[in-house]
Amino acid sequence: MTKFYLFVMKRYFRGVGLQVLAKGVEFGLSRPFGISRGQKTAAEVLEVVVQDGSDSGRGEGVPYKRYGDSIELALSQLERLPNSFSRADLVDLLPAGSARNALDLALWDLECKKSGLSIWSAAEIRTHRPLSFGYTISLSSTVAMIEDATDHSSSPLLKVKLGGDDDRAAILGVREAAPDATLIVDVNEGWDPEQLKTMIPVLLECGVELLEQPLPAKLDEQLASIEVRILLCADESFYPDCSIQNLSPAFGCVNVKLDKSGGLTKAMQDMELAREFGLKVMVGCMVSSSLAIAPAFAAAQLADYWDLDGFLSLSEDRSPAMRVEHGEISLPAGLWC
Repeated sequence: MTKFYLFVMKRYFRGVGLQVLAKGVEFGLSRPFGISRGQKTAAEVLEVVVQDGSDSGRGEGVPYKRYGDSIELALSQLERLPNSFSRADLVDLLPAGSARNALDLALWDLECKKSGLSIWSAAEIRTHRPLSFGYTISLSSTVAMIEDATDHSSSPLLKVKLGGDDDRAAILGVREAAPDATLIVDVNEGWDPEQLKTMIPVLLECGVELLEQPLPAKLDEQLASIEVRILLCADESFYPDCSIQNLSPAFGCVNVKLDKSGGLTKAMQDMELAREFGLKVMVGCMVSSSLAIAPAFAAAQLADYWDLDGFLSLSEDRSPAMRVEHGEISLPAGLWC
């Protein structure tokens, strides 16, 4: 059974005609999820509910510890909001992060319920469809990663977390286990320039289509001097409140996550600006429940790549949960918007 922990810092506050409840929720994971910076065994998320009479909307954000965010900080940010605000005001009232994201998403949900519009109509997303479902192989032992790839070899796309002690053997083993899958490699800043140079031929041999954040963001300027020959995607380099135009020209793609942008409203603006600068777009996610994946699924309708499997790591998800059938992911009725 999923365990929910209500933080002592729970806060009620009011906007005009609104009651807002914010709380921390912890989900256990079915197994550890590993990246180059370490492993997690639980997902701590921020849940926001906004109520207007008989209508209510929900949103979920994930504090990004990489940038100093936390449940406690998010709650304190929400508590300091003025009495009167709208969704359009949030970008000026709150910094990019989990608090703004969760509140923005809850307001989208409330607006859809009050207007009777779907998120597709409300957000002017003109076409929508189920999306092909990719699976993430988290960083672990080489044997465990190859076993995971074998179990999911039918997935059309595998995103492989590298940045460990045996990356060459791991990616070669994954490719052998899943010869037909599209491969994306995500290093989460886990290599130095020499490791990147060493791994490029291996990645090319494996037919890797996209390489995400191979170097620490502070070393981005060194990417220009390395012939990568694989599409590079910025993730940690596109940090909260970063401007698209400040990214290294070595990147041809950017990973837009709702928690870094601070909501669906800002994420769609970031995606539009990325297009103007000639970048491809990935919509990513954190380890979270389906409530956080649902709006990312909406944004992903406008993306070139998407990584939406964060809910699969939970030992128990929300109900209803995102639906995965026949290699595709879709949004069920009653989850969000």
